Amino acid sequence: MLLPGVLAVGLVGVGGCGGGGGSGAADTSPTSRPATIATTVVPANPPSTVPPEFAATIAPIDPATQARMTGVSWRPGCPVPLAGLRLLHVTYWGFDGAAHTGELVVHAAWAERLVGVLRTLYEARFPIERMQLVDDYGGSDEASVLANNTSAFNCRAVTGGTGWSRHAYGLAIDIDPRQNPYVYPDGHLLDPRSEPYRDRARQEAGMVHEGDVVHGAFAAIGWRWGGSFGDTPDPQHFDTAPPG
Repeated sequence: MLLPGVLAVGLVGVGGCGGGGGSGAADTSPTSRPATIATTVVPANPPSTVPPEFAATIAPIDPATQARMTGVSWRPGCPVPLAGLRLLHVTYWGFDGAAHTGELVVHAAWAERLVGVLRTLYEARFPIERMQLVDDYGGSDEASVLANNTSAFNCRAVTGGTGWSRHAYGLAIDIDPRQNPYVYPDGHLLDPRSEPYRDRARQEAGMVHEGDVVHGAFAAIGWRWGGSFGDTPDPQHFDTAPPG
C-alpha cells in the first residue's frame, strides 16, 4: 500500500526479443538493454470531486445596498418600503459548470420560501447565467435581460402598461431571460439571441418547461408561471398573482 505523498520506485527489466522459453541464464549479449526506472507519485492531497453545498443568507437592506438601490431600482413612492425587502445571497450553478454566489432582492415575507426554491434549483444543477441586482444595469430591465441576468425586485411598471409590475413588490423573479424570452404582443423578442428559444419544444440548458424542476419548485410555494400567460407568454417569469 502506498501512503499519500510517497514516491514509488520500481525496476523494470527489458529483455531482447525472442521465441519461447530460454534456459534461465542471464542475457549478457551486447544488445541487451539496462533496466529502466518506473516511478509513481501518489498525490498527498488528491483533488476533491464533492461539489460545494448550497449556501444562502437573508438580510435586511443594509446601508450600502440602500445607497446602491436608491434612485435606481427603488425610490420614494414605490409600493414597498426598503424595510419590507430582503437581500439574498445564494449559491447557483453557472453555465460554466461551476458554483457561484448571486444576489436577489425580494419581498421579506417570501424570502425563506424563495431560498427553498433556489436550493431546489441548485440541487438539480439547473444552470443560471448570472444573478445580479438590476441596479448593476442602471435599473434597466432591458439591459438586465440582454445580459441574461436572473433578477427579482425592480420598482417599475408592468411591461406594456402603467400599473406596478409584480417586480415592484419583490414578488417576481425572472430566470435566464435569454433561454426563456418574453414574447411581445407583436411577436418580437428583445434579445435576438433568444430566437432559437422561441421554439419551446426545444430541450436546452436553462430553458424552463411546464412540469420541470423549476416550474415545480415555484408551483410548490404557490407562484404562477408566465409561460402560461396566453397570447404573450413569459416563460422566464414567476410571480404571485395580484390580489383580486
